[in-house]
Amino acid sequence: MMKSITVFTPTFNRAFCLDQLYQSLVSQTNQDFIWMIIDDGSSDNTKELVQSWIAESKITIEYFYKQNQGMHTGHNTAYKNITTELNVCIDSDDYMPNDAIDKIITIWKENGNITVAGIIGLDAFKDGIIVGTKIPETVHYSTLNDLYSKNKVLGDKKIVLRTDVVKEFPLYPVYENERLVPLGTLYIMIDSKYKFICSNEVFCIVEYLEDGSSRNILKQYLKSPNGFGYSRIVAMKYSKSLKVKFKSAIHLVSSALFAKNIKLLFQSPNLLLTFIAIPFGLVVSVYIFYKTRKSL
Repeated sequence: MMKSITVFTPTFNRAFCLDQLYQSLVSQTNQDFIWMIIDDGSSDNTKELVQSWIAESKITIEYFYKQNQGMHTGHNTAYKNITTELNVCIDSDDYMPNDAIDKIITIWKENGNITVAGIIGLDAFKDGIIVGTKIPETVHYSTLNDLYSKNKVLGDKKIVLRTDVVKEFPLYPVYENERLVPLGTLYIMIDSKYKFICSNEVFCIVEYLEDGSSRNILKQYLKSPNGFGYSRIVAMKYSKSLKVKFKSAIHLVSSALFAKNIKLLFQSPNLLLTFIAIPFGLVVSVYIFYKTRKSL
């Protein structure tokens, strides 16, 4: 019988912390899900660990091993292979409250339809403190952008997506010798067409490890300039805010400099704004290089 939702986890050398997520999924009060693990070329014992869990047959697990190319390519692999109506990404260092799947499915059955892209829920820390702020109780449906810009919501949120909506949009591009394309580019494109159901239920318990991308964002600007350049182009194309467009243009200039690819500027959907942003982009580039020079 077809499951309702896929929980997918891109992972790279995280065998040491995956068990926490596994145990939380085994403990779910509603087992109407598939756990899809996308192994991004791990050299630790991730494969053997997952195979032992598959042998236990406590939950439905799908395992994919691929060449190491970065988290966004793990998402690409997931989106190519997910067959359930809904999907949600839970990172390898995070886990789900025991009733999270049940809450997601209940919310979707009560409110889901073809006009919405999925559900926005909450992340929380292990001590129960919500990441950022809750969603205003008066907001029942919203785009992700409006949630942050108009309703002043703060902090990461957990996004559950309709799989057929995801498949309407292009996969993340892959650039040689780069390992990151910001995942938010997909949400920007989805925002242009759909709203989400908003919920103040906690879907995920998070922990930000020292080697996580959120801890090393400035270094990632240097290491994946084409990936970040792509994200700036998407933001400029879809944003309705001049402030966001100009900020994206500034960072596009910076990305072009780090990539040593001035042609990247000519992919901008607003060339005039981009050329105005060049002096500011130069300043940002110097700042990023200065802040990261000791770690290079």
